[in-house]
Amino acid sequence: MTTRKTNMHFGIDPRTREIVIGSFRMKLPESRWLRTVIGVLLIVGGLLGFLPVLGFWMVPLGLLVLSHDSPFVRRQRRRLAVWWATRKARRNPR
Repeated sequence: MTTRKTNMHFGIDPRTREIVIGSFRMKLPESRWLRTVIGVLLIVGGLLGFLPVLGFWMVPLGLLVLSHDSPFVRRQRRRLAVWWATRKARRNPR
């Protein structure tokens, strides 16, 4: 029997085209323009986070969706992820 270790991570799984946030997974649409529209709408909705129902949590999710198709956004997201991991490692040495 093989035990499968679940790796908690954040990003887009390139094999399955799913957004992964910890153990939560959500399938992305196949269409590039639909992914772009969803990402932009999430960012715009996040900027209106002071309104009811909308929230500031939508901005990073929109950037994550856009990073699937945009090399510039992907580089910025990766830099943030590396910075965050380095910061976390410095705080919690093992």
